[in-house]
Amino acid sequence: MSAAVPIVAQHAWSVRTRGRGFTEIGGALGRFVATTGVSMGVVNLWCHHTSCSLIAGENADPAVRADLERYFARLVRDGDPLFEHDAEGPDDMPAHVRSVLTATSLTVPVRDAQLALGTWQGIFLWEHRTNAHERRLTATVFGNPA
Repeated sequence: MSAAVPIVAQHAWSVRTRGRGFTEIGGALGRFVATTGVSMGVVNLWCHHTSCSLIAGENADPAVRADLERYFARLVRDGDPLFEHDAEGPDDMPAHVRSVLTATSLTVPVRDAQLALGTWQGIFLWEHRTNAHERRLTATVFGNPA
């Protein structure tokens, strides 16, 4: 009996944000995973930017994401005189700090050719700049076929 050959697949795409806040990207990630033939494995999602981040968070109650935004607004204030770097405006360095405090990559298990998320979990790109941006993402899935 021969062992199944592991599958590795990669997909890159762009997401247009509306400015500071959350953009749901779990649907796009899940659709990619479903096309790969991986039944059991992991998918790594990477964000190619330093002023936004990725989170696995509450997807049922939008108040949770609003509370996160308010908390970070208090924690890392735009225009704080502490920051020297402001080349692109008063939200520039705060966006970098927010990105470092969160994450620019996520790894999610794949089970039965689907993202193995918890009941109330979603995957979001969290834009930390106040203006809209085009954000590049790369997803790489590793695993065993069905």
